[in-house]
Amino acid sequence: MSSYLPPVDIQLGTFLSLGSPLIAELAAECGFQWLLLDLEHGASTDASLLPQLMATKGTATRTIVRFGTPHADQVLRALDWGAHGIMIPRVSSAAEAAACVKAASYAPRGHRGFSRSARAYGLGLRPPASAGAIPQPLIMAQIENIEGVAHASEIAAVEGVDVLFVGPADLQFDLGARPDLAALSYEECLVSVASAAQTAGKACGILLRDATEIPKFRDLGYTYLALDSDVALLRKGFLALANARA
Repeated sequence: MSSYLPPVDIQLGTFLSLGSPLIAELAAECGFQWLLLDLEHGASTDASLLPQLMATKGTATRTIVRFGTPHADQVLRALDWGAHGIMIPRVSSAAEAAACVKAASYAPRGHRGFSRSARAYGLGLRPPASAGAIPQPLIMAQIENIEGVAHASEIAAVEGVDVLFVGPADLQFDLGARPDLAALSYEECLVSVASAAQTAGKACGILLRDATEIPKFRDLGYTYLALDSDVALLRKGFLALANARA
């Protein structure tokens, strides 16, 4: 398991979709334990990723970068630039999970290239003393479709996968779009994924829109909880102001 994994405790994070270093800095200063920098659905790009990582330096907040697919060159850059881990969406099988691990890991576990001059090693000022001294990145595999739920146990069993992270919008959409293949309800899927993670000794996470749901998901075994996103928080705030009446 990753050296970045905490003991058994809730780890609160939030999704950052706007690609703003100032928002990333503010979120880190506010005390979130982890931040998701979204290169899948968000406005973040390779160009905006490094400034966001720089903005959170010196805080206790860990940065996780989500890619649409585990392209080795993108994963390598994010980790070399100082990201603490990656999240990959729609992981549906153990083979897909293993591909994520390989892209993010050095040999012998993976095929990530090594540079002593990477920002993660102080631009060459703090190179690792040995291969064994290099911490493994945190790897979150998103369970977002019927196949992912069905194969959650096999995905969780892949060495190097640290967190099964449910994507609620995608999973509910897939269950509704393919009801003939949906053997479980959404609530049953949540229990099944949490059980698979627990059996493998891995963590489980999900994106929540309502903080009052934290106790419910904590009791189900979910410890990596993302609360809302920068876009949603701004939208709510702007709507409240725009609809205010004296």
